[in-house]
Amino acid sequence: MSNDSSKPVPPSSPAGDDGPANFIREIMAADVAAQAQGAVMTRFPPEPNGYLHIGHAKAICVDFGMAAEFGGVCNLRMDDTNPIAEEAEYVEAIQDDIRWLGFDWGDRLYFASDYFQRLYEYALELIRAGKAYVDSLSTEDIRDYRGNFYKPGKNSPYRDRSVEENLDLFERMKRGEFEDGSHVLRAKIDMASPNLNLRDPPLYRIRKAHHHRTGDEWCIYPMYDYAHALSDAIEGITHSLCTLEFEDHRPLYDWCVANTSVPHTPRQIEFARLSLSYTVLSKRKLLQLVKEGHVSGWDDPRMPTLRGMRRRGYTPEAIRRLCDRVGVAKRDGVVDVSLLEHALREHLNAVAPRVMAVLRPLRVVIENYPEGEVEYFDAPLHPEDDSYGTRKVPFSRVLYVERDDFREDAPKKWHRLGPGREVRLRYACLLQCNEVIKDEAGEVVELRCTWDPDSRGGTSPDGRKVRGTLHWVSAEHALDAEVRLYERLFNKENPLDLDEGESFLDHINPDSHEVVRGCKVEPSLGSAEAGHRCQFERLGYFCVDPDRRDELLVFNRTIGLRDSWAKIEKKLGGK
Repeated sequence: MSNDSSKPVPPSSPAGDDGPANFIREIMAADVAAQAQGAVMTRFPPEPNGYLHIGHAKAICVDFGMAAEFGGVCNLRMDDTNPIAEEAEYVEAIQDDIRWLGFDWGDRLYFASDYFQRLYEYALELIRAGKAYVDSLSTEDIRDYRGNFYKPGKNSPYRDRSVEENLDLFERMKRGEFEDGSHVLRAKIDMASPNLNLRDPPLYRIRKAHHHRTGDEWCIYPMYDYAHALSDAIEGITHSLCTLEFEDHRPLYDWCVANTSVPHTPRQIEFARLSLSYTVLSKRKLLQLVKEGHVSGWDDPRMPTLRGMRRRGYTPEAIRRLCDRVGVAKRDGVVDVSLLEHALREHLNAVAPRVMAVLRPLRVVIENYPEGEVEYFDAPLHPEDDSYGTRKVPFSRVLYVERDDFREDAPKKWHRLGPGREVRLRYACLLQCNEVIKDEAGEVVELRCTWDPDSRGGTSPDGRKVRGTLHWVSAEHALDAEVRLYERLFNKENPLDLDEGESFLDHINPDSHEVVRGCKVEPSLGSAEAGHRCQFERLGYFCVDPDRRDELLVFNRTIGLRDSWAKIEKKLGGK
């Protein structure tokens, strides 16, 4: 058999692919090999009525990723067909988030509103062909006539209006002669269909509202299913990739395309959406969290919005890595959030510079160190990558260490500070605690210590074993900081698995947010701008918050150093 080298070949073949499952790749590879659809073109079609969340991130990765893999392009199209909920602010935010995630659409930014006139003309085609009619039933009656899974629908008394009457009414709807809800344009398909989406679905409704792009030009707007299908066809989309909730809508998608004179026939393919444990992704419930003040806003670092995750310090690489690892499946499932956290730690460990910060300072006076003297120790910014270079860490007579690193009545295996105990100060020296100073209430306020001058750099000159290593900062040089400690927003694996009378709000984690003031950080962070990520040694990964001021640094804890997913993998034997 001859080899036809003229046929396009995808960059990677699904055969023998050791990566995560991706059935869409297999379908698209077959289409490309058969030249069934022409050059690959996908689209990401958000509704500009809110902020993107991590569930959208998977769709973005699939839409843009599949197009790139097969040498095609991906359009960004705002499905702006509901003027009541849409705002220009969301349009800008969506673009910003997608770029941050690492994708670009070039000059292919489109809006469903670009096609309003054409969509209207296609609706006229359907009316003239006897495939659409103006229905004057109330919203409640339309719902009742539609039936349900157990009861077939029944025809509207207005279903058999003449073509002329339907054209007249539809034109008058367009001119604004009727009030909202008084008429809708419906497709004439099959009121007895087992698929409820085919029981004469609405195509247009009256909505006298100002549109963020077209102003007051229109007072009828196409429904999502109708506009989405025909917009895909107008743009020449080859593969319309949707999440599984649109599977039952596919027959309507195909009907709209087949019964109008659109120039192209896209192929809709559905895949499982991304759902995470301990996370809520419902736009309605996220809005409730914001409106009721359970979070500070859409960019609250506990929110699963891309805005919130960015502010917390998540990297786009970690999110893309998660989406790649979970693959593209045909069935919905819940991904353990530990996998996302593992991907985040993995990336931050590779790229985050190391610094020292003390969140709950305890004063340490080194009695045998000269007053007024300062020396500087070289400390690497990254222990595994010399290209990051080093920074100078000042050392003086008075230091701060972490209060949790001291115990007055230390147990035998305590390897941190305690009376008579010796520890290593990272990059600096060996230090021994000799005396504990308390206030009138009996609280420890200061430690009197001595250092070993021969241990500069943290070495043990006589070979003695010192097992504990602490982080620290120089009191004279340290900068003031506020640190916001974040945990998972919900304390239940599935916050929507509710008992009778429960609300998902009942499972908000009361310890998901703690503000620690009076923190001290090393002076190298003085110029750190909002968004700067780093590791506070021994504490976790942190990010400078936009609230930072010249006189006060503000950090968000992105994630701690522990890695529950790595433990799970170890328990499973690496499977």
